[in-house]
Amino acid sequence: MAAPEKHQTFSQETSSRSSSEKPPLPDQKSPLPDVEKTSETPPNLDDLYGPAPDGGARAWIVALGAACIFFACLGIVNSFGVFLQYYHTHQLSSYTPDQIAWIGSLTACIQFLFGAISGPLFDRFGPWVIRIGAVLYVLAVMLTSLCQEYYQFMLAQGVLTGLASAMIQVPAFAVVSQYFDKKRAAALGLVVSGSSIGGIVFPIALGKMLNDSSLGFGWSVRIMGFIVAPMMLFCCFSLKARLPPRQTQFFLLKAFTEPRFLGLVVAGFFVLLGMFTPLFYLPSYATSKGMDKVLASYLLAIVNGASTFGRILPGILADKYGKLNIYGLGSLATGIVVLCLTKATNTAGLVVYAVFIGLTSGTLVSANSAAFSTCTNNPQNLGTYIGMGLAVGSIAILVGPPVNGILLEKYGGYLELSLFSGIMCLAGGFVIMATKMTTPEGLFGRV
Repeated sequence: MAAPEKHQTFSQETSSRSSSEKPPLPDQKSPLPDVEKTSETPPNLDDLYGPAPDGGARAWIVALGAACIFFACLGIVNSFGVFLQYYHTHQLSSYTPDQIAWIGSLTACIQFLFGAISGPLFDRFGPWVIRIGAVLYVLAVMLTSLCQEYYQFMLAQGVLTGLASAMIQVPAFAVVSQYFDKKRAAALGLVVSGSSIGGIVFPIALGKMLNDSSLGFGWSVRIMGFIVAPMMLFCCFSLKARLPPRQTQFFLLKAFTEPRFLGLVVAGFFVLLGMFTPLFYLPSYATSKGMDKVLASYLLAIVNGASTFGRILPGILADKYGKLNIYGLGSLATGIVVLCLTKATNTAGLVVYAVFIGLTSGTLVSANSAAFSTCTNNPQNLGTYIGMGLAVGSIAILVGPPVNGILLEKYGGYLELSLFSGIMCLAGGFVIMATKMTTPEGLFGRV
């Protein structure tokens, strides 16, 4: 009788073990991307360090510090149209618009390219990465004020400004993401709205100082540096990680085998290829239509002011209706507005156009990083994911404005420029929608 009991016990254990090892039913879809399944399961960070507070004084101070970074960095980058217009008639008058555009595109390219490294560096060394980058950024602005030659502008305003921005921007995104979960898109929208405020302050101040004062270029830029310095000081003390430093990979190559991440990378490339056109060429286009230079520089302030609402409101909607949904719709809307550039032919039309392009393109700034955050459920990998995505997009940022400059130089008008950039944004929107079809939620789901 002992043998049957043993056999029965073995059968029960086998049956129990088999049932516990059954694969999930076909309709039980995991919310995690495939790349997370192929890697080692991360520890439950909520159990180790508690859930993200999703609010409270400490979390919002972190968000405010990150907003100061974007006020200083993207605020100045978004003002490059004013610089381009001034350089073309002063220090760099012997250079073509596409050659001058390389300065601004190099800044943005390095800013995004080295973001792929700064994210993991922040994971390893914490806020020291931000502090070093903040000092370098103030130094870059001050050195730009001393530039006279093309290569000097390329080194100071192009390389050093871009490198310093990269060291602080992606880590700012990563640290804010550690403090917010359900309200992450709204928090990131608030953070990048700092660039809109900076984009209002800097173009107006810079345009006024350069074109309608006796300060000259050097002191005009140095005053910008004095505005930036206290912002950088505040972010050095306010941005502290909630999670401890850890050894992390600079690149997660398996991420490029995951359809969602790969689709967002391709979409981001197209979007970034076209969305910077108004920031670089709107003032020049306005002056070609007879607008005063100072007033034309104010158009960038209007663009960035409108994009404040275009960044915060879609961020809130993204938490409710899906990050990819808002990102895709924003890309399509931006493409349509960019295509309409040459339809604005007078002051009133240009002001209205600046408002619309600000509203639509502002959506893309906050939605881009929020979309990459859907590729992982491990908050400690967010900096790496965002950095990798933006690093690929940096190539588009590098070549987009100069290509537009070449089109402007060759055809002598802005129609071809708007067609190229608008079609690129539309292509990005369609790729985002196609990417949604690879997710369990499908094309019409909330993702």
